Amino acid sequence: MPSDLRPELERHADGRAPLLGSSTPKEGSPRPPLSRRSTFHERDPEQQAHYETRKRYTYAAIFLALSLVSFAVQTETAVYIQHQLKWEKPYCMLYMTHGSWVVLWPVQLLLLRLQRLDQSWPVFWRRHVQLLRQTALMVQHGTLHPSVRQSQASPVPYMIKMTAFVTCALTVAGGSWYVAVNMTTASDLTAIYNCSAFFAYAFSIPLLHERVRMSKVFAVAVAIVGVLIVAYGDQAPAKHGSKSGGGAGGDKAPPSHEAENRALGNLVIGVGSVLYGFYEVLYKKLACPPDGCSPNRGMVFANTFGSLIGAFTLSVLWIPIPFLHYTGWEEFALPRGEAAWMMAISVLANATFSGSFLILISLTSPVLSSVAALLTIFIVAIVDQLLPPPLNSPLTPAAIVGGLLIIGAFLLLSWATYKEMDEERRKKLEESESDVDE
Repeated sequence: MPSDLRPELERHADGRAPLLGSSTPKEGSPRPPLSRRSTFHERDPEQQAHYETRKRYTYAAIFLALSLVSFAVQTETAVYIQHQLKWEKPYCMLYMTHGSWVVLWPVQLLLLRLQRLDQSWPVFWRRHVQLLRQTALMVQHGTLHPSVRQSQASPVPYMIKMTAFVTCALTVAGGSWYVAVNMTTASDLTAIYNCSAFFAYAFSIPLLHERVRMSKVFAVAVAIVGVLIVAYGDQAPAKHGSKSGGGAGGDKAPPSHEAENRALGNLVIGVGSVLYGFYEVLYKKLACPPDGCSPNRGMVFANTFGSLIGAFTLSVLWIPIPFLHYTGWEEFALPRGEAAWMMAISVLANATFSGSFLILISLTSPVLSSVAALLTIFIVAIVDQLLPPPLNSPLTPAAIVGGLLIIGAFLLLSWATYKEMDEERRKKLEESESDVDE
């Protein structure tokens, strides 16, 4: 019988319509019994795999572009604040930058609400909360279909623990950049910090069971060579930004001979580079839905988790500020005047970048996302060429060569990752189909 002739079967016993609009099994609900009829109208596994992979990459491309633009804005403003306006409060900048991530979920909620104005607020809110809860259960148990028993327990305790764990790893990694920035040269800082792409791949192998593929190893190596050329190929160190809000390099950067303790600074930023790679893989493993989750659900949850990081930062990581102030290591002072406006732009740009970057990791992989972030070095060099005097800097041959190497490495890695995702998704669809046929 057609479904439109039996509406009573689409409702619960108490007469209420199901929360998500249908009583059919949803992603995140317990898996229903398989039958041969369930695949009658499904697409060919190969076509389905291509469609799903292409869809994820389309979303990823959009957020990659957004992340690159916002990161370039953050880098330029951060360098201007620190070198031109002389406002240097490392921990305060770190705290405000990571704390600004708290706006990601409210902004996302507003955008989602504008797309669903036909729904009443109670219905919209219930559906949104249920989507987040179902996704959190998927993240916690590592499956698209948690069992009934697993679904009965609240995922909140798990998410609180994972938020604290990931935020602490991020804060230590970000703090290392601020500690090292005045100890070593801008060139060393750029070169060592951006080796986090290599460590992201290294950690992905044991933690995410990433396969060792020569194409990926070669792409990461070429990207790092490109960074080294940009960092050391010119007399003036290239500008680069930290994912935690800072900026270094440029014509106004302190000369290399003023580095206070270059060896120790390189060691500190080396540890930070390792921790940044670890943080990216840790986020993918502990806070991202498993493979096969719909891109929309993954994007919504990524921004929600970003807001949790911001909330944890604001509520907990203010504790060192009084200690730093009274010991004289960093006197607390908010930026004023031009510095305040530039800081607001820098912080909002970093929040935009971070939300896009978390989505990029969720949709693709930490390795691809980390190499994609290296593209900002070349983009910042182009922006410096376009800025009006006295802020502009000419585009040098080293920046061009290094930038082209980074772009080539990113394209190679993108293709390798796309093919790998396509193969894995097709294999899973074929396995699912074979299970049904048995």
